[in-house]
Amino acid sequence: MKLVPWVLLFSFLGACLPAWSQQSSHRRKIIIDQDAAGPAGTDQQSMLLLIQSPQTKILGITVVTGDAWLKEEVAHTLRMLELIGRTDIPVVPGAEYPTVRRQDTTEMWEQQFGTVPWLGAWTPRRFHPADQLGGMPEGLPTTKPLNEDAAHFLIGTVHKYPHEITIYEGGPMTNLALAISIDPEFPSLVKELIFMGASLNPTTDDPEFVNTPRHEFNLWFDPEAAHVVLTAAWKKIVCTTVDISVKTRLTPALIDEIKPADSPAAKYVATYTRLHGKYNYLWDELAAAAWLDPSLITKTETRYLDIDLDRGAGYGNTLSWSENDKPKIAGPPVEIQDDLDTQKFYKMFVDLLKAPTPRP
Repeated sequence: MKLVPWVLLFSFLGACLPAWSQQSSHRRKIIIDQDAAGPAGTDQQSMLLLIQSPQTKILGITVVTGDAWLKEEVAHTLRMLELIGRTDIPVVPGAEYPTVRRQDTTEMWEQQFGTVPWLGAWTPRRFHPADQLGGMPEGLPTTKPLNEDAAHFLIGTVHKYPHEITIYEGGPMTNLALAISIDPEFPSLVKELIFMGASLNPTTDDPEFVNTPRHEFNLWFDPEAAHVVLTAAWKKIVCTTVDISVKTRLTPALIDEIKPADSPAAKYVATYTRLHGKYNYLWDELAAAAWLDPSLITKTETRYLDIDLDRGAGYGNTLSWSENDKPKIAGPPVEIQDDLDTQKFYKMFVDLLKAPTPRP
């Protein structure tokens, strides 16, 4: 009987800890699919948040061309894992090009309908051939990716753990669309799809969205893949849109909070994170953090999503409907995140990056 108060105390203390910080004997299985530009930046930092959480079991990181070319993204990811001591996580190369969209036809489209501020790997000021790595200020990796393609890795892993795996999608959906094309059963075996993408009606003065509020890079870069994914038979889909992402900022103050920490993740971010202008949104980081702790999100709604596949001015734009006006043929409902507890999110972002690297 004397032990009961201590048991109650420990139970109470455990309940007081935020969900993302609680070590679980049954870690949540997740595969990260990411256009992993680097070093640091939203792509790498979102992966760091998921890796740094003691409640996750990262089964693999599948990589897709998007913000940068596939080969350099793979190299940045391998090197990030080396620097934080998590080379146990497999890195798997995926699609090097979108399903249909090509650079030359995109340039012709821009001549007719106007320039696009962010073209990812095709952005002129950053462009280099796909087989080159570009700058690697963090150094070249010595570890290697798996000798397997992302689509087959996704399929095989989901069949190994049916209904247990979350797919976190932080980039274009090419790898997921290829997996669905190879194995139509694939999405029905996934526990849930969490993705950063889509744009509905963001409140912002950012010129990227003022004139084209339905344009969002991840879905725009490979619209055909996004259509395949958004209309597939997932059990659950959660979406972090541009609309909620633009309510966040990575600021010098946040980086200054992280810098003094001695953890490998904090040192990585402090060394390689660069701020560009005033629009430093925590796009992918918010999607990752909200999966770890859904209480960060204070308002949601349900929509049905698809992509404009006409080759006109709206090609690649987000289409959305409510339950009452959706088309006869539509994908599953999508939980759209509308608002968040910003300060709670920032605290979680800083605390996770300052924490020691969890053991595999």
